Amino acid sequence: MKEKILWAPWRIGYIAGKKEKGCLFCRVKREKKKDKEDYLLFRGKYCLVILNTFPYNNGHLMIAPYRHIKEPSQLKEEEAIEFWRLLNLSIKILKKVLKPEAFNIGINLGRTAGAGFPGHLHLHLVPRWNGDTNFMPVIAKQKVISQSLDKL
Repeated sequence: MKEKILWAPWRIGYIAGKKEKGCLFCRVKREKKKDKEDYLLFRGKYCLVILNTFPYNNGHLMIAPYRHIKEPSQLKEEEAIEFWRLLNLSIKILKKVLKPEAFNIGINLGRTAGAGFPGHLHLHLVPRWNGDTNFMPVIAKQKVISQSLDKL
């Protein structure tokens, strides 16, 4: 069987691109002038909401506290309240805007668990639609995203 080629130019930025030195979330916290470029959606008092620039699916976002901490148990009470409120608010907004059928919510604690930024706690919220997963993520470890971040 002849192999088909799938054009997904956005992936090369992640695969071959220059890796960010330091912590993405700490940099975004500091550099407010780059909010649009960073796809920052919301700045709270204790936490931020940002689109994942290498998403698993359309609307994949991350929620992180401003403080550089590793685990949920290290959140102060006021941070924890805002963290979980932002999750609920994000779900509500994504349901209205993108109309997903379901969500995956996940926190990877440590590099071995898959954390790209293992020193800074962050939560992934991934909208899901029936039939959105095919062989690509399983076999080729690649995902086809049908919508630009700029269009979201």
